[in-house]
Amino acid sequence: MVRKMNSLANFKEKFIGDKAFYKRVLFIALPMIGQNAITSFVSFLDNIMVGMIGTEQMSGVAIVNQLIFVFNICIFGGVSGAGIFGTQFFGKGDYEGQKYTFRFKVMASAVLLAIAVLLGVFAGTELIQLYLSDAGDVGNVELALQYGKDYLAIMLFGLFPFAFGQTYVSAIRETGHTLIPMIAGMVAMLTNLVLDVVLIFGLGPIPALGVRGAAIATVIARFVECCIVIIWTHSHKKQNPYIVGAYRNLYIPSNILKDILIKGTPLMLNEMFWATGMAAIVQCYAVRGLEVVAAQNISSTITNLFNTVYLQLGGCISIIIGQLLGAGKIEEAKNTNRKLIFFNVSCCVGIALLMMVVGRWFPNIYATEESIKELARNFIVIAAAVMPLNAFCHCTYFTLRSGGKTVVTFLFDSVYTWVLVIPVATFLAKYTTLPIVFVFFLVQSLEFVKAIIGFFMVKSGVWLQNIVEGKE
Repeated sequence: MVRKMNSLANFKEKFIGDKAFYKRVLFIALPMIGQNAITSFVSFLDNIMVGMIGTEQMSGVAIVNQLIFVFNICIFGGVSGAGIFGTQFFGKGDYEGQKYTFRFKVMASAVLLAIAVLLGVFAGTELIQLYLSDAGDVGNVELALQYGKDYLAIMLFGLFPFAFGQTYVSAIRETGHTLIPMIAGMVAMLTNLVLDVVLIFGLGPIPALGVRGAAIATVIARFVECCIVIIWTHSHKKQNPYIVGAYRNLYIPSNILKDILIKGTPLMLNEMFWATGMAAIVQCYAVRGLEVVAAQNISSTITNLFNTVYLQLGGCISIIIGQLLGAGKIEEAKNTNRKLIFFNVSCCVGIALLMMVVGRWFPNIYATEESIKELARNFIVIAAAVMPLNAFCHCTYFTLRSGGKTVVTFLFDSVYTWVLVIPVATFLAKYTTLPIVFVFFLVQSLEFVKAIIGFFMVKSGVWLQNIVEGKE
């Protein structure tokens, strides 16, 4: 009995935090969860409204959004590379160092934006065609292609506010001010929602613009969100001291620039290769026909709503642990990280069960074929089953990243995806006759191997390091 009580006490000490711990976590995480949930909800509503027009429209939009997803993740990678330094500089109280990281983010976002626009203009049609297949009995491929091109032509204008908006959002979050991005996201959501109804279906003298209307609504909403975070940052210099003189020049000390490039480049490359890897996996499924594309779109949109919790709690790890490491509190960082991982996975067990029960009903909202709805239901159940596993892998990734182990995260994330996951998905989807649901299940199950690798890497403590010590 005594042994059991001691074991329980040890368990609580290791994995359960006190009130101050959960207060700090929730203070940072809840606004981030709220912002991400808002974004996912807007995508959810967009999908429903576009799905009301037809399967081809929904599929064309879904394909373009998959391509834009790659750009979005590349932006996250571009700002995160410098962000691991920015967080630790803030923890150290070095606002000049944070200013230098901000400048790097601005330049990285500008370069990625230019590349994305050029690809969209000159190779957009070819990229959309990669996801279109004549297999299956549902939908017109040529029509889906045209809708996709129409949607992409407008969405390219939305890349600018997203790129620079995220540059500011990442800097704001480094200081722990996660509420402002959430407010900006809420305003953007309401803007998008109102404009969706008006522009997609038409109202009074305003004609129904269909997929073009959905794209215009999204672009305007992104500009609104971007303007809010930029205006707030520059009008609250006390909370954001790094912004003072940030645009006076583009100077970054050579030692800091070198470290950001050494540590940040693998992270940026990781995000790029991981995002293109996810797009490649979706493309593997797409060879089974437009029906699968539509079902994947429905399931992923709904799944993203539920995934918000573990995604943002993972992001919370990078902020809290990064600040502790920057302040030199190594042992506290180790203990806090263990509790954060346990909290995240525990939350996701409950959310996964809820998603498994509730998620199956969501496809009924869409005005599309029953076969697509049933396929989407199966995808949702599988995604729910692996959610706790995904949550753990996500936590280990951000743990390693917070300590500047960007080469390790590159191997852990992107190399794993391209060396194992994509070949398996390609073989099963393109060269076997296995049902697509079973293929999806097998591919998702590969996350178990990644979880084992992540566990041992975090346990080793290789990430417990201050990467800004001595940097001025």
